Amino acid sequence: MGEKTKPQNKFSQLIKWLQKGKVNRWLVIITFMLIPVLLLLVFTYIPFGKMIGFSFYNMGYVGTREYVGLQNYIDVFKRDDCFKALRLSVYYIGASFIQLALALYFASILSTKIRGGSFFKGFMFFPYLICGIAVGFIFKFFYTRGFVLDTILSWFGFNLENLPYWLRDTKINNISVAATSVWRYMGQNMVLFIGAIMSVDSTMYEAAAIDGANEWQKFRYIVFPSIKTIIVLNMILSITGSLSAFEPPYVITRGNFGTATYFVVMNTLAHDNMKVGLASAMAVILLVIILFATVLQKLFFRYFFGEGEEEAIRDKRRRKKRLAEAAARKGGVS
Repeated sequence: MGEKTKPQNKFSQLIKWLQKGKVNRWLVIITFMLIPVLLLLVFTYIPFGKMIGFSFYNMGYVGTREYVGLQNYIDVFKRDDCFKALRLSVYYIGASFIQLALALYFASILSTKIRGGSFFKGFMFFPYLICGIAVGFIFKFFYTRGFVLDTILSWFGFNLENLPYWLRDTKINNISVAATSVWRYMGQNMVLFIGAIMSVDSTMYEAAAIDGANEWQKFRYIVFPSIKTIIVLNMILSITGSLSAFEPPYVITRGNFGTATYFVVMNTLAHDNMKVGLASAMAVILLVIILFATVLQKLFFRYFFGEGEEEAIRDKRRRKKRLAEAAARKGGVS
């Protein structure tokens, strides 16, 4: 009997141990994290490790592999069609600044109660819901000679013969392709800005109104400091996305006429030329550039605009204190 009760006692002790608060909490955390972490390992981290390994070989998808060390990385900086393609990212970075400025402008307007505001929010957010490939085909026909854009301009008196080839003229085609990202992503950033603006404490607006602040001063001293973190986040996402632009130039021009971005060149080398090792080296270099750009942006915004969240909290406290003092003065006068 004694030997039988020992396993039962150990089992009951195990059950009690599992039912403890801390143990139960950790079991729930591990259980819910297991599948996501497993998916990340299988579809992200392990393939990424393999890609780093491929970057040291002269290889295709099939056939023999030749170890070349750092030669692929050296070739990325030497070839005209590899590293120099990053220069085209300047067009997309410029478009991202325009997109963020427009998104912040419309968010400032639509965060107030105006007639038809919900309709305009949905109307502007809709392009983000469209597949990137579909957006590419839309603008491919939009810019084609004699189609939508040329027809609209002809209504305003422009002569078709004097209009440039929007997708062939190397002076303007990259601007035309980069402009598609403004149309597609402005609504997404606008919605994020609206959510941030709506979360600003209303008492801060009341304090500003008591101080006699106008709408621009409210935006500059209340809204902007309060949503600074979201602005920095959107800026980082936009710039890093600009460095890896792929869908617009690939679908609209197939990378022809000088529109091949870094990602388009990498795709061509890997899938058309079967230079998987060189394309893998390009991907690793791009990752390093994106990480460096992200850190640089964080340092830039921290140096010029402060910590963001902490500064917003201090401003909020000052506004509340000023509101309380104004209310106390008003009560004393009455």
